[in-house]
Amino acid sequence: MTKPHLLIIDGMALLFRSFFASAAMNQFIRLDDGTPSNGVQGFVRHVLTAQNIMKPTHLAVCWDMGAHTFRNDLYEGYKANRPAPPEEMLPQFDMAKEVSAMIGWQNFGTHGLEADDLIGSMIEKWKDEAQITVISGDKDLLQLLNPSTTIAFTKKGYTEYDVYTESRFIEEYGIMPKQFAEVKAFMGDSSDGYPGVKGIGPKTALQLIQNHGSIEGVLAALPTLKPGQRIKISENEQMLRLSHQLATIDCSATIECDFEALRLTDYMPDLFELIEQRGYRLIAKHARAIYR
Repeated sequence: MTKPHLLIIDGMALLFRSFFASAAMNQFIRLDDGTPSNGVQGFVRHVLTAQNIMKPTHLAVCWDMGAHTFRNDLYEGYKANRPAPPEEMLPQFDMAKEVSAMIGWQNFGTHGLEADDLIGSMIEKWKDEAQITVISGDKDLLQLLNPSTTIAFTKKGYTEYDVYTESRFIEEYGIMPKQFAEVKAFMGDSSDGYPGVKGIGPKTALQLIQNHGSIEGVLAALPTLKPGQRIKISENEQMLRLSHQLATIDCSATIECDFEALRLTDYMPDLFELIEQRGYRLIAKHARAIYR
């Protein structure tokens, strides 16, 4: 019996990607009342295209819910260097969720958690029940790979992806996916604002985990490391452990949803007429081209 196919969308990743792709040319695609909608229309068109290509039976969209999460409580500098969203982006966060719900997609967001945590928790909850594909641009999600889960990273337009399976990851990185957070702990993440171990770059970080298996394994092997590495790690052990906490996706969130509630149904013709009446003409045109 073929397992159902769950497509999980990193909503914020696709919304921001769609916004900046057109905002760079000042194409904000405003609604009749002047509200910019470029991010929303691009996001929905991307998901509709992905649905047409990947043929999922079920779909969920995960969202960040504000800038503050439990990681900010752990480390004040977490994502502190990220600029505020442009003014034209602000109304589109709620608009994207509204249009998703209108189409029939289930939205998920929990205050204090990131979309990554909800994605990880969904994978943990349904990994034995379904084949799972995640669409995102966030390489942190590599740690969630397992035999039933694939990560499709956005690459070009609405149709090209860099697809990772667990076997591809193991072949390329020489470690298991769950160990990726330990690599991140050593190398840090400038976009997320945590330093890891200063002076340890991605290549060395990966080699340390390949050779010693874990942070604890590296610490136990400190006397055998090069003097420079030994000093850097010893002086930054506390930040190393904190960085590991920040890099690790929390897969224990409660997902209060029955799996069948995510099942996709055929779109009725009047749905996209309604969306067009709301001013989202590009979505309606795109949908009609796919679902004639």
